[in-house]
Amino acid sequence: MGEIQAIRGTRDILPAEVSYWQQVETVAREILTKAAYREIRTPIFEQTALFERGIGEATDVVGKEMYTFVDRGDRSITLRPEGTAGVVRALIERGLYAQGGVQRLWYAGAMFRYERPQAGRQRQFHQLGVEVLGSADSRADVEVIAIANDILQTLGLKNLHLDLNSVGN
Repeated sequence: MGEIQAIRGTRDILPAEVSYWQQVETVAREILTKAAYREIRTPIFEQTALFERGIGEATDVVGKEMYTFVDRGDRSITLRPEGTAGVVRALIERGLYAQGGVQRLWYAGAMFRYERPQAGRQRQFHQLGVEVLGSADSRADVEVIAIANDILQTLGLKNLHLDLNSVGN
């Protein structure tokens, strides 16, 4: 048996880098808290059906990129490939929608997709996401974009360029 190494498509975050990660997390947490977003933490794995329903069975993510396995209880389980599906599941299951109004939530954590590792892509990656649930107002999208811009500018990024896209339009 050869030397044990990190799995291809994953990487260690070494002590010299951790302070940068913490800075990003701190800036994001402060800005999101001021904007009345509440943090939510969902499980790192969910029932596979959640992603099949939420993302769509015909998508590449579901069809080719998910880490899915059958657990000892004979259930199909998937490591989360993205955060939205788990947040929506928690919102429904835990009755957060019953609080009424718009739910502004954010999350950060490891996500997993079986992709060919290449520049800028990892099989385990970290994502910070926000969800505005309960509003059909397009100003919610503007709010999210403005918050992202605030975070990036506070971190000192310059020469930012925004490209907008809409699925189906």
